[in-house]
Amino acid sequence: MLKLLFRWLAIALVAGAAHAQVQPYPPGFKTQELAINGTTLHVRVGGKGPAVTLIHGYGETGDMWAPMAADLMKDHTVVVPDLRGMGLSAHPPGGFDKKNQAVDIAQVLDKLKIDKTDLVTHDIGNMVGFAFAAQYRDRVGRFVLIDAPVPGVGPWEEILKNPLLWHFRFGGPDMERLVAGRERIYLDRFWNEFSADPKKFDEASRRHYAKLYARPGAMHSGFAQFAAFDQDAIDNKAFLVQGKLTVPVLAVGGEKSFGPTMAVVMRAAADNVTEGIVPASGHWIMEENPKATVKLVREFLNGAS
Repeated sequence: MLKLLFRWLAIALVAGAAHAQVQPYPPGFKTQELAINGTTLHVRVGGKGPAVTLIHGYGETGDMWAPMAADLMKDHTVVVPDLRGMGLSAHPPGGFDKKNQAVDIAQVLDKLKIDKTDLVTHDIGNMVGFAFAAQYRDRVGRFVLIDAPVPGVGPWEEILKNPLLWHFRFGGPDMERLVAGRERIYLDRFWNEFSADPKKFDEASRRHYAKLYARPGAMHSGFAQFAAFDQDAIDNKAFLVQGKLTVPVLAVGGEKSFGPTMAVVMRAAADNVTEGIVPASGHWIMEENPKATVKLVREFLNGAS
């Protein structure tokens, strides 16, 4: 009986260890460290066909997109960078305005010899993606933005008044000292408060991302992403003087998060906007309802919307 108990315990420990990771990318994906625009980005590339670029946001890295990348690689070349200063990308001293990070993406695509791409973006990735689409209008086919505002666009000033978004103004050396060694505590606040059901953002994912955000310079870079919002708003308003985006746009909100507001934001900046809702989901769409999210994105990229 005791021997059987030890066997069960061993099986449980092995299973637990195997689960203690985010979903991995399929074997067909390769990673590269690409030197671009004064820094180095960690980039995953897989599949074959028309290009689609997936851009993550804060509290996660390009790892969030693994389930979607596994689906899209069947008929797309899928490009997934970690943004400047985040994930396994380098931590440069500056350049975190989204206009400049759009140049990061353009140079990644240049190195991969990709002229045109669809975009799928989430959170801060929306902001980088918008700056890319506005600066390189002939390089974007279709554009999916998921559950986050864009500085200076539509109801931006009203959105800023939401007390849940206090972190937009949180940063600087003292704040870095406050969270040093407590990255998990800080990030749990995002994962819990912005979820419809915090249990959907599982423990393995929390450990994975907390470890990445505890890397030297990572939290400084994260705060720099938010500190650039005022400049981003100025840049985006200047982009819109040139006219709204004309590419097809799918504006997706989590049902328990931005919901239809995402489409309201993008109709202020694009002529051809379709609204999408991820049901039973808060902000963390790839953790809370990946199946519905992938379905929405695939149908739109295939021209169904």
